[in-house]
Amino acid sequence: MAAPMLRCISPSRWFCTPGPLAVLPRGLREAHSGDKGLLAVQKARGLFKEFFPDKGTKVELPELFDRSIAGNRPQTIYCGFDPTADSLHVGHLLTLLGLFHFQRAGHNVIALVGGATARLGDPSGLEALAAHHQQLFSNGRAWGSFTVLDNSAWYQEQHLVDFLAAVGGHFRMGTLLSRLSVQTRLKSPEGMSLAEFLYQVLQAYDFYYLFQRYGCRVQLGGSDQLGNITSGYEFINKLTGEDVFGITLPLITSTTGAKLGKSAGNAVWLSRDKTSPFELYQFFVRQPDDSVERYLRLFTFLPLPEIDHVMQLHVKEPEKRGPQKRLAAEVTKLVHGQEGLDSAKRCTQALYHSSVDALEVMSDQELKELFKEASFSELVLDPGTSVLDTCRKANAIPDGPRGYRMITEGGVSINHRQVTNPESVLVVGQHILKNGLSLLKIGKRNFYIIKWLQL
Repeated sequence: MAAPMLRCISPSRWFCTPGPLAVLPRGLREAHSGDKGLLAVQKARGLFKEFFPDKGTKVELPELFDRSIAGNRPQTIYCGFDPTADSLHVGHLLTLLGLFHFQRAGHNVIALVGGATARLGDPSGLEALAAHHQQLFSNGRAWGSFTVLDNSAWYQEQHLVDFLAAVGGHFRMGTLLSRLSVQTRLKSPEGMSLAEFLYQVLQAYDFYYLFQRYGCRVQLGGSDQLGNITSGYEFINKLTGEDVFGITLPLITSTTGAKLGKSAGNAVWLSRDKTSPFELYQFFVRQPDDSVERYLRLFTFLPLPEIDHVMQLHVKEPEKRGPQKRLAAEVTKLVHGQEGLDSAKRCTQALYHSSVDALEVMSDQELKELFKEASFSELVLDPGTSVLDTCRKANAIPDGPRGYRMITEGGVSINHRQVTNPESVLVVGQHILKNGLSLLKIGKRNFYIIKWLQL
């Protein structure tokens, strides 16, 4: 069997090896003796929804995380990520937050990429999030390790017939068919493919492999994954007699009740190529008052007393939307880093507050992200270039008298400033920003980005 691919995000105070996951030195472990309430704390935040099974045969779930028990070491927890697109979306963010909370308490966590089950490509998005978490959200404690594995590493050498013979005999069709997720798919108009049906067997084997290789006893997943987690528990218990556990997290839905996932058609992606930092920031800024407190508990590391304080201030000054802005800032910083948050704020100032100062420091990429439908042109600034010349070269107005009147009648602005004289010569610093760009707006919604050459 092939050795698993391993990527480890490790600050200097951790260490990782390519074999079993690293164990923190005893001196660091003792610093975590107060985290025995970890599960209760996350349950109170609303992050953890269900624990399965309720009680183990040899050990109970809370005991695994009680560091006051002699001999207890950091635990290993994993969550699988099997998106079929080339990016994670905000629906995956919650399970990552679950892993991060365990990591912050000194436990080792594994993000398992479904290279074999979903054909997901580059897992760099996971690694970037882990790096931002490490760099920007330190709490002064010694953390556990964050490791990215790809399950194709242990499936690529497997032969189908051999795998079915060795593993398939431990699963019963009646049990697999009884899972709620299977029943729902079977009753749907699309039905369920064999590949989908066997997915729970593969996920169960993943859990077994990680238990055997890394001592992983806990799997995190969305509440819709409970059936698959149960299959893994039963498989491991049947083969080893040992206790393993599952923890589910709530599914995040939109205000209409639709699941925030790719299949729902309203996904907010974590990749900048698909959803810009500005768009991610605005998604959370726009959350309604009746959702924002819950989202602060779920999507941030803010202590509960601080969240209570933020909400108390909101009661006094709701027009400032303080909780929404804090939520948006925390999430954007985690996903895109400090630079991404700064970019989101610049774009917000430029678009909603008509800030010329913000426009002047924006990059080409930020302008294209902010004005996605805008036409982008590169023009040479000839001496005496006028407003009319600019509009026509950018194909922003029609030729002839009609285009001329659009300017004189106040339908054109450059860098948020209305221009009404078509013959005005462009002035660097006014019509052309310090970054060599001009933002041309025709009417209320049509934007054109111009990059000037040979300034």
